[in-house]
This record gives sequence, structure tokens and C-alpha cells, in this order.
Amino acid sequence: MAQKPAQTGPSQRQQRVAELIRHAIAEVLQRGDVQDPVLSAHVITVPEVRMSPDLKIATAYIMPLGGKDEAPVIAALERNKKVLRQEVARRVNLKFAPDLRFRRDETFDEFGRIDAILRSDKVRRDLDTAEPDSDPTDAA
Repeated sequence: MAQKPAQTGPSQRQQRVAELIRHAIAEVLQRGDVQDPVLSAHVITVPEVRMSPDLKIATAYIMPLGGKDEAPVIAALERNKKVLRQEVARRVNLKFAPDLRFRRDETFDEFGRIDAILRSDKVRRDLDTAEPDSDPTDAA
């Protein structure tokens, strides 16, 4: 019996369902369908949702606009998890509505860290001393 190759990332189905749920959460938050003063006072970005392999848990990575009040926003989302789950279930046709979890999106921090590294004196010095690559298409 042939062994199934080890899966390195989410399946196409996981990605498709995650994207549907991401759109549903973003729509619910944008329309103000959840009555919560903290959520009403913030514009919230949902850049990514990741699904568990069995599609029973959806982890939504969120970031309030400007990165302010992250903890209160995540707490408000957790408080309203039941309503959000119901709204997602209405919008996404799945056999079971996944349990929602909310996490702070740290990709913006990672971009900032990489940008700082690229702008550092050490990298700039390495770039200045490197010889320009010759393009083989330039040779005539």
C-alpha cells in the first residue's frame, strides 16, 4: 500500500473555506451586525483565517485599523463569538459552523522588522560594495 505524502500546508478545501469565512466575518463587522460598542468604534481588518484540518476550528487573525486597542477588540470579538458564529453560518454553507477563535495578526510587525533590517547600515553597506550583476541578455 502506497503511503500518502506528508502534507506541508493547508489543503485547497481548507483554504477555500477559510477565505469564505474571512469574507463572512469581515462583512459582519463592516455592516455592524454585532451590537458591541468596542466593535462599533473600530474598523477591523481580517487579513487571514486559518482552518483546522477537520474544518471545525477557524482562527481569524485580526488587526484594528492603526493597530490601536488590540486587546479590547479581541476581547469584544471573544464576547460576541456566539453571534459571529451564527452570522458566519448563515453566510457560509457548511455542514457545521466552525468554532471561531480570534488572534492578533502579527504579520504587520514582521513586515516592519524586515523593513528595518533592509534599511540597516549593515545591509546598505553590503549592497553598496556588491558588484552589479551582469545581465546575459545585454551581451550582443
